Amino acid sequence: MYVALPDARFAKIGLQLHPAGSIMWNGLLLFGIIAPRPSACQDRVGGEPVKRNGIMTREMLSSPGTENSGTGTLGKALSVLEIVVSADRPLRFSEILALSDQPRGTLHRHLAHLVEEGLLIQGRDLCYEPGLRLLKFAYRSWSKNQFRAVAAPHLRKLHEETGETVHLGVLRGTEIIYVDKVESRQTVRMGSQIGNASPVYCTGLGKAALSVLPQDRLAETLGKLTFHRFTANTHHSVAALKRDLDEARLRGYAFDREEHETEIRCVAAAIHDTGFDLVGGISVTGPAYRVTMEQLEIWAHPVRQAAMAISEDVEVRLGPGR
Repeated sequence: MYVALPDARFAKIGLQLHPAGSIMWNGLLLFGIIAPRPSACQDRVGGEPVKRNGIMTREMLSSPGTENSGTGTLGKALSVLEIVVSADRPLRFSEILALSDQPRGTLHRHLAHLVEEGLLIQGRDLCYEPGLRLLKFAYRSWSKNQFRAVAAPHLRKLHEETGETVHLGVLRGTEIIYVDKVESRQTVRMGSQIGNASPVYCTGLGKAALSVLPQDRLAETLGKLTFHRFTANTHHSVAALKRDLDEARLRGYAFDREEHETEIRCVAAAIHDTGFDLVGGISVTGPAYRVTMEQLEIWAHPVRQAAMAISEDVEVRLGPGR
């Protein structure tokens, strides 16, 4: 796609603020400090239903200043959503039921609708957690965050060096979410929008991020992939993707050779903290008629330098063990 899309204008939605001005959602970085990855959901601790251990109690959820008292269908569904989002790990149905004042059948219906709309996801372990659509809302709702602030100078510098569109992305499951960009000033340029997501297997950002993952997390992510043939160059098997990732790992950067969109090329390098709680990337993207593979090879070095600088700044400015 060559037509550049305008930046979205966002309306704020409620999120939980944590110390140091960071904004957390289900233990994941939205903007700022990162919390530990959620542990596997548990039904009971010490023989009693889990109502603490990372879960807000019913009393906390219904305390003054907590807006979850809607009595209509929408209000009740939102109260269920709030229970799941307020926890720092996935929850079983029994845990949500214990924290809700809704009948079992009503709760089942609300959870099913929230999953259908992409606001919640239900994993193979039958636990519920916030869905990708909710994460997209969050990214579209907040225009500034600490990670973007750390990366912004490096995006601008890389844009000045290349003259093409520079993207910043964060890995979320099997997709890369675009969290910031500096657009090319060229009349013909790639169209993209902050908050949108693309598959990891056919984008430079996605493959760069995958190439630095620890082996256990990489295997888990690859096991969840469903391949769609966007172009003639799109990878359609894990084996082909793994060969590409091996090359990216050796080089320190990855390419998108018209794999997601025809006539669009990209070079990207990974950004990550020491614990790999934050994994993402930075890329330079442009139309194939203007951006040759030879040109991408030349830009690969400054892209990699920018990624390394952002990774270092994340550690220094946001601190280890976020």
